[in-house]
Amino acid sequence: MSVHNEFHLIQLAKHMKHKLIILFVLCTFFVISLMTNSMGPIFPALIDSYAIGLTLAGLFPFAFFIAYGVTSIPAGILVDKYGERRVIILAFSLAFIGAVTFVCLPSFSIAMFSLFCIGTGMSLLQVAVNPLLRQAAGPEHFAFFSVLAQLAFGGAATLAPLVYQHFVALDQASAASANYVQQLLPENMSWLAMYWLFAVVALAMVLFASLVKMPKVDKLADESAGALETHLHLFKDKTVLKFFFAIAAYVALEQGLANSISVFLSQYHGLDTLSVGANVVSDFWFYMTLGCLLGLLLLKLIDSQILLLSFSLSSLVCFLVAIWGPSQLALICFPLVGFFISIMWSVIFSLALNSRAQDHGSFAGILCTGIIGGAFISPIIGVISELSGELRFGMLVLLIPMAYIGYVALTARPLIKNTTLFSTKAASKDDGSKQMATTNTRGNKLL
Repeated sequence: MSVHNEFHLIQLAKHMKHKLIILFVLCTFFVISLMTNSMGPIFPALIDSYAIGLTLAGLFPFAFFIAYGVTSIPAGILVDKYGERRVIILAFSLAFIGAVTFVCLPSFSIAMFSLFCIGTGMSLLQVAVNPLLRQAAGPEHFAFFSVLAQLAFGGAATLAPLVYQHFVALDQASAASANYVQQLLPENMSWLAMYWLFAVVALAMVLFASLVKMPKVDKLADESAGALETHLHLFKDKTVLKFFFAIAAYVALEQGLANSISVFLSQYHGLDTLSVGANVVSDFWFYMTLGCLLGLLLLKLIDSQILLLSFSLSSLVCFLVAIWGPSQLALICFPLVGFFISIMWSVIFSLALNSRAQDHGSFAGILCTGIIGGAFISPIIGVISELSGELRFGMLVLLIPMAYIGYVALTARPLIKNTTLFSTKAASKDDGSKQMATTNTRGNKLL
């Protein structure tokens, strides 16, 4: 074999290995979304199975999302110390343990522990896989595959309610299938089949992570987690706090809606939580995915702050119509709210990082900690709903995160704005080619 052919085979093997790693990362994003976003369609079944009110039911997402607040910053430190592979295997192992424990011991208290384990696993994965994707795809292709990863995430969120429908339909289809399901699951808890699925998927991903050869990740300065002292120092910065609460507000808005839609449609419009509610939740996530795609185009045409403000106002209008309008409008407007909140995460994140000149790795860890916002919103909605006797009044609390995100859009002062087609033309006319090149490089990286 010639040296040339040998070199060609080595390059081909390296290329195929990286393709496998990219596939693994995309599968990871799919699994993260599947486990995270199944709570919405299951929420009414949790209330029925445990015979609890909205406040106690809200503790289920609380147990899951509180894990993000506890583990997001330590996750970055673990990845820096032990590497991506070990942290990924640990993450999927925790998810497997949590899912199996939930199915085998589905009491209310054990459920809290199990969901915390799963949430911890998802938090570790969020931190570990992004640098791995950049290394495998190459910096020049990272933006493309990041969008592809978000599509995988959105696809799983859209699919989760439909999978839930399928499992419950199997339980109700015939006596034979019902008897089979009942052998594995407690009576009237067919929704637990979702956690059997999570266990199988998590175990498969542990094996996948163990077998695939992962490259050594050369972290950029912006991807380094930083010392604990750096995080504590950043928490004293007003800009950091503003965007931390903005991320918390977004996740609270997203999860508060997803967990309330099906229950709302049942209580106020008499619509079945399985045949209608789960479909509307699926549409909610599907419209979010479409919004992300449109957002990529709009960010090349419109300043990100203007886009964030206009989408915030649009989501507010659709939300009010959804909870006060007739059933026909509710079925349309709840998914439309998903469409208009779709760009909030990415725009808030990019505005945040573009508002500081340094410590981006530590800042990103703090922003991810803001996912803890999803822990508190469902119990708050539940308390207000039970005190007032109206779920509608409880859901009005979601106006607060909507308003706060609008406030951030108005008051953000990024050091670098997103580059649009118009700003590029303007820069060319002003002969600011050097400055434009710098802006484009950093803007594309962060947006």
